Amino acid sequence: MILTMKTTPVIYPALTALALVFGSPQMPAQDPAAKAADWPTWRGATRDGLSPDKGLIKEWPADGPKLLWSFEKAGKGYSSPSITGGRIYLTGSRGGKAEIICLDAAKGKELWSTPIGVDPEKGYNTGWGGGPRGAPTVSDGLVYAMSANGELTCLTADKGVRKWSKDFVKDFGGKVPDWGYSESPLVDGDQLVVTPGGKDGAIVAFDKKSGKELWRSKGLEDNAQYSSLVAADVKGKRQYIQLFMNTLAGVDAKTGDLLWSSKWPQGRTAVIPTPIYEDGKVYITSGYGAGSKLVKIDGGKAEEVWENKVMKNHHGGVVLVDGYLYGFSDGGGLVCQDFKTGEQKWNNRGEGSQKGAVHYADGMLYCMDEEEGSVFLVEATPDGFKEKGRFPMPGKTKLREGTNGKVWTHPVVIGGKLYLRDQDLLFCFDVKG
Repeated sequence: MILTMKTTPVIYPALTALALVFGSPQMPAQDPAAKAADWPTWRGATRDGLSPDKGLIKEWPADGPKLLWSFEKAGKGYSSPSITGGRIYLTGSRGGKAEIICLDAAKGKELWSTPIGVDPEKGYNTGWGGGPRGAPTVSDGLVYAMSANGELTCLTADKGVRKWSKDFVKDFGGKVPDWGYSESPLVDGDQLVVTPGGKDGAIVAFDKKSGKELWRSKGLEDNAQYSSLVAADVKGKRQYIQLFMNTLAGVDAKTGDLLWSSKWPQGRTAVIPTPIYEDGKVYITSGYGAGSKLVKIDGGKAEEVWENKVMKNHHGGVVLVDGYLYGFSDGGGLVCQDFKTGEQKWNNRGEGSQKGAVHYADGMLYCMDEEEGSVFLVEATPDGFKEKGRFPMPGKTKLREGTNGKVWTHPVVIGGKLYLRDQDLLFCFDVKG
């Protein structure tokens, strides 16, 4: 999402959060173990926020897990990490330019950076901070990301050489959302799919290597919000699912034709969390009092299963684990919700745990409190809230001073490492058991 101000170095030794990535400059073939340590896009390869890691610490010591390294020059922005082949890719704004920044994941050292647009200081409401929002996406030696103004860029992942770029506003008639474009591009096979929004076709697909336009969605003209696309196979048919302000929709992956839609009249101000697809059903939630609902789509149209206000998730995301949803609900703290019925199993309004982001790995929830910047570990179980440790970030950015911004970057666990970010500060911790 957002942030602003002048960078001030932090004296702490470890700063790298949210963005791991690609291998050596030659991009060698990776073995299965290396692939298991990949996190190539927003919320991981399947965009569900579930890490494949096993054998992690199940209870943290009083001072938290060991800090391995820190990086202090990630710039303004809210990008979470993309990780593959031993490199970290993230977006940040430095010196007035939005950039893709590439780090060595082992040491947290910067390898290269390439501008992808301007810092949108004057393009929209900056009271919450500037900088790019969306995480980069890495695929087949290329990395894709966009600025908050909708400048989409494709670079080589080894050296950051520009291959092609598009402008959502100039090229596709899109409108910059109030807090800037926040989507992470979706790679699906040979296609790159994004959401400029607007009457020219809300969703657009490109050839991921050349940037050639393949199709624009038909029958879907909503303006872009802040959610990212997810792909799903429903009864043998591939489709892309997206949430707009008042519409949840699925389009054909080959043509962009509208397959189904469902009204979301509760959407107001901003809808942000990425939809969750599971077994022919789609779950959505929004903040600002909206709530959540589940729709069944495997019959060729959207049929509402349930709708309620148990989960009103603003932007910290929700994860689905073994039939239960976990996320922060406005006014409800951390909530566990039954996926099939929408029933609340438990909630926790403990001090310092009112609102934030959630990530899952090895039976545990990694929860980031947006207000105080602390991280706490919770068992992913419907049997009640069971905290297993909490610690504060080693440092606090100066870039949020004078803004309303908070710690909004989602945590990521991959390869036995926990990555946390607070604007220019990036931290890497060892969480392997």
